[in-house]
Amino acid sequence: MLRKVTVAAVCATGKKWCEAGRELAALWRIEARGRCEDSAAARPFPTLTMPGRNKGKSTCSCPDLQPNGQDLGESGRVARLGADESEEEGRRGSLSNAGDPEIVKSPSDPKQYRHIKLRNGLQALLISDLSNVEGKTGNATDDEEEEEEEEDDDDDDEDSGAEIEDDDEEGFDDEDEFDDDDEHNDDDLDTEDNELEEIEERAEARKKTTEKQSAAALCVGVGSFADPDDLPGLAHFLEHMVFMGSLKYPDENGFDAFLKKHGGSDNASTDCERTVFQFDVQRKYFKEALDRWAQFFIHPLMIRDAIDREVEAVDSEYQLARPSDANRKEMLFGSLARPGHPMGKFFWGNAETLKHEPKKNNIDTHARLKEFWMRYYSAHYMTLVVQSKETLDTLEKWVTEIFSQIPNNGLPKPNFGHLTDPFDTPAFNKLYRVVPIRKIHALTITWALPPQQQHYRVKPLHYISWLVGHEGKGSILSYLRKKCWALALFGGNGETGFEQNSTYSVFSISITLTDEGYEHFYEVAHTVFQYLKMLQKLGPEKRIFEEIQKIEDNEFHYQEQTDPVEYVENMCENMQLYPLQDFLTGDQLLFEYKPEVIAEALNQLVPQKANLVLLSGANEGKCDLKEKWFGTQYSIEDVENSWAELWKSNFELNPDLHLPAENKYIATDFTLKAFDCPETEYPVKVVNTPQGCLWYKKDNKFKIPKAYIRFHLISPLIQKSAANVVLFDIFVNILTHNLAEPAYEADVAQLEYKLVAGEHGLIIRVKGFNHKLPLLFQLIIDYLAEFSSTPAVFTMITEQLKKTYFNILIKPETLAKDVRLLILEYARWSMIDKYRALMDGLSLESLLSFVKEFKSQLFVEGLVQGNVTSTESMDFLKYVVDKLNFMPLEQEMPVQFQVVELPRGHHLCKVRALNKGDANSEVTVYYQVSWSHYAHGRALF
Repeated sequence: MLRKVTVAAVCATGKKWCEAGRELAALWRIEARGRCEDSAAARPFPTLTMPGRNKGKSTCSCPDLQPNGQDLGESGRVARLGADESEEEGRRGSLSNAGDPEIVKSPSDPKQYRHIKLRNGLQALLISDLSNVEGKTGNATDDEEEEEEEEDDDDDDEDSGAEIEDDDEEGFDDEDEFDDDDEHNDDDLDTEDNELEEIEERAEARKKTTEKQSAAALCVGVGSFADPDDLPGLAHFLEHMVFMGSLKYPDENGFDAFLKKHGGSDNASTDCERTVFQFDVQRKYFKEALDRWAQFFIHPLMIRDAIDREVEAVDSEYQLARPSDANRKEMLFGSLARPGHPMGKFFWGNAETLKHEPKKNNIDTHARLKEFWMRYYSAHYMTLVVQSKETLDTLEKWVTEIFSQIPNNGLPKPNFGHLTDPFDTPAFNKLYRVVPIRKIHALTITWALPPQQQHYRVKPLHYISWLVGHEGKGSILSYLRKKCWALALFGGNGETGFEQNSTYSVFSISITLTDEGYEHFYEVAHTVFQYLKMLQKLGPEKRIFEEIQKIEDNEFHYQEQTDPVEYVENMCENMQLYPLQDFLTGDQLLFEYKPEVIAEALNQLVPQKANLVLLSGANEGKCDLKEKWFGTQYSIEDVENSWAELWKSNFELNPDLHLPAENKYIATDFTLKAFDCPETEYPVKVVNTPQGCLWYKKDNKFKIPKAYIRFHLISPLIQKSAANVVLFDIFVNILTHNLAEPAYEADVAQLEYKLVAGEHGLIIRVKGFNHKLPLLFQLIIDYLAEFSSTPAVFTMITEQLKKTYFNILIKPETLAKDVRLLILEYARWSMIDKYRALMDGLSLESLLSFVKEFKSQLFVEGLVQGNVTSTESMDFLKYVVDKLNFMPLEQEMPVQFQVVELPRGHHLCKVRALNKGDANSEVTVYYQVSWSHYAHGRALF
């Protein structure tokens, strides 16, 4: 019997939605470790969801590509490196799938690559992936592909609560979770492990599916910097409008319908100097999808009747983006640029700028859209990447046939490189107090440097960010944590258009502060300046550079297969940034050690050139200014005179701040281990005792020197009360806090770990190169066995957890999720229950008593798989049992989830949103069908 319950909290309208948080990935990340990286997690103003058709994505910008002056062959392909057509064919030989040897790729990468240039100037990278999930080669059959159509995984494997937010990051990486290597991004907090598990499982299911998918991405080398002053958001609007049918395929939503029918999806995003389109689809429909998609760039209809409808979609994205603190800060940042610089433009666009104002001023938006398309959507600005299980010759034939029709207007590409020093203004070197949407204290220190893209082989900002974001002994964050002033720190350059383009590059340091840290924010800033001064005095260190280089070389050498959709997106942007040989490596590796280049960037990071942004709810009532588009309340003031004078002087260094020691966790042994037991398809139970059990599987598929370890420490104590659930959250957060410094070296050496406050116990997950993985696992268990906390740390964590719970409750999507699960699950403690228990007050003594009882009786279930023998896997369980020395549970406690059987009929639950200023809403429609009916083959839809 079909049952339905609808849970509603506050909703926006619009035909197409920008996934302004990539489902719930940004909302439910559990990560209490800061990191040093010039990635999405290292932003001054955490990256905003760039205006996009379906979801936001941030990209990087670069100087114009220089024409190579090569002649076109008869097929329309440019011979590379000056070779003519016959020479090139001779170089490839008779093989139909021979790639370009100039393109440097990972030894573990089974794909073949070929670069071509069409007659119209469009450059394309062809990627042939004839490998399949079994590690064999050959074309997948259509039947095999049909059998592996994507299935949504809706398991609700809930956890007990939330973990402390690291920073103000609003991430948009739906693949972030533990099984992926891209740690970017991302949002404020991790809430419930059910969400974490659900997202991971969905990502894994999608990854399995997309291994069989074909994908393409096209990057137009023009973005929002080219917006006309009288039509803000036009580039973003055009990105939407080209999808509204073409001369060859006039159906307005035909492409979306085609992809949906054949297991695919599409996407687009607009950045400052770049616009990216991508899609994926089942392989046997790839050629037809390419033809349909290419028509958007050949002859889009952009009919006048569609304009008003699509303006509403753009406006919906804008409304969804407004409650995001990251987006609000990005807009404030852009407003600080000097007049006339394109950073000051309103890139998103909305109904006011694209409909009402043009109408009032007699501007024909439809005509201007066509004019913009004709001027900027030219083939010689475009880079294309296609990936499929076809030979390179087949892909070349398709691309040449389909994409040669894109027009080339012969006009020079817009160049903004002459607009240097956009933030060399009195308004930039100030203290900005900002009122956030969420409860958070954060300090962001930002410098605007000359463009750094030309130094990609050295990556000076990456070197600096690696040191600034370090969390080991002697680091900024280690010192601030000991003072109980900070929870997390992110430093670097996010490589988005907002942070790196042809006019400037940003370097920023963002610190999540405690309540006490907020009161001492000037001291926090001074600590940062002391560390930078120490780096400037010492100068670049070759040992540090080579250590970073070794870590990243290891990861690149043994990289795992990535989602083809993200891969082609990244590659088509890389083609605009790097020469042929570095298409795959330019954004990943350090190539050359040039201390003078690093020193030049480092020496610009001085207090006199820094801009300070202090984000806090305590600023409410003190901010009399309002940013025009997002309504962000802020104030501007000079840096306090005593601090300004100190920073101008030759201030003393802090003896507690120093360079990190040599990293003992960097892997050096990559030997593949032999089997010591029969090979199996699935994990098998190799240990089973009253205290625990262990599952094991040797990797016989990927054959890389990595391993994955997961242990679940199960206890019935957690669910006895809401207070216990909260104490468990506090315990996991403090344990993570205690591990942050000693485990950081492992983290940067690509050994990843996560501690999750699960519904039934503590989940410990560790993965990475197997050589040093046991060291990290043993470190975690040691800190668990010897758990302790000071009153100061306890207070800091509980105060931050209050903010975390509150931030969950004010977001419609997370509130709706919590209400739905409260309806469905037996004996579930709601977020309101936990928030009240925390606000009622808990003591350090009660926490220590809870942890002691938790560790006294457990059942431990473990999984070890990868490049590990069965004998070695047993040592992990033995270490846990010996170190914790616990008693077995009195009664068996199976980890399972019982769901309430809903009464027949339709039921509606309305929930009032807690954030009155949020115009968005969330609607959850839940269907339930009994197994007895499902087993008899009755369809749900």
